[in-house]
Amino acid sequence: MLHGLVRTPLVFTVEELRRFPSVSKIYFLECSGNPVYRKPYGKTASDLVGLVSCVEWTGVPLKTLLDEVGLEAGAKWVIAEGADAAAMTRSIPIEKCLEDALVVYSQNGERLRPEQGYPVRLLLPGFEGNMSVKWLRRLRVADAPVHSREETSKYTDPMPDGKARQFTFYMEAKSIITRPSGGQKIASPGFVEITGIAWSGHGRIRRVEVSVDGGQTWRDAALQDPVLSRALTRFRFPWSWQGQAAVIQSRATDETGYVQPTFPELLAVRGENAFYHNNSVQPWRVAANGEVTNANN
Repeated sequence: MLHGLVRTPLVFTVEELRRFPSVSKIYFLECSGNPVYRKPYGKTASDLVGLVSCVEWTGVPLKTLLDEVGLEAGAKWVIAEGADAAAMTRSIPIEKCLEDALVVYSQNGERLRPEQGYPVRLLLPGFEGNMSVKWLRRLRVADAPVHSREETSKYTDPMPDGKARQFTFYMEAKSIITRPSGGQKIASPGFVEITGIAWSGHGRIRRVEVSVDGGQTWRDAALQDPVLSRALTRFRFPWSWQGQAAVIQSRATDETGYVQPTFPELLAVRGENAFYHNNSVQPWRVAANGEVTNANN
């Protein structure tokens, strides 16, 4: 159902949705708690940032549906409600709805699976994952956010001054080295190809730099095509490891010029009570015997 500040409220069946012109786009989807701020930190790359995926989504642009029903004056937000037991409800700025939001019914060329929101879900590229409401049943156009449980007691960011940041929608630029990374071991000195992934909710990754000396110096990594907007981007960096202890890490810069911060830089701004939106640089410690561990532990 699409109702509220619209000229013609409508109820769409799935088959009716599938008759609209469709698009297929590759986007990442990430939990805003990927990872959290507090110790103990994860040991592996999967422990730390495993709550992210990147797939091809197929569906109808939300703008198409809003054009169909007609927005009225004062339409500023769209309230999305899921059919799960929690009735997940999020307020979405109308600008995002008219930009690239999708109502999707297929994933990687097949119909959505039940755990992915079958029969339809919302997809908000670059926004925190909980806002891409699964099992979508209702969209209401409104002049103000609804201030639901998920945007008051949940998914807000406590700040050092006692206030909380609200509506922190975008997932900011992030990268991580996945090989070699925590739990792995370099077999012997010599050539090592450092590889990893980078992404940003604000668009394309423009640059990834790698440091093999704990952040003292940085060199550009090669980005692997295709470099898509709001999608995971693979990077590669050649390293000649001499068998010495080292700390390796990566940092991403997106097309807005935003540079991924270090963990101390992020804590200085957010404070130790923060929970969501940790996009800090992840360092890995390489021991002389080649074993790799989380340098933050």
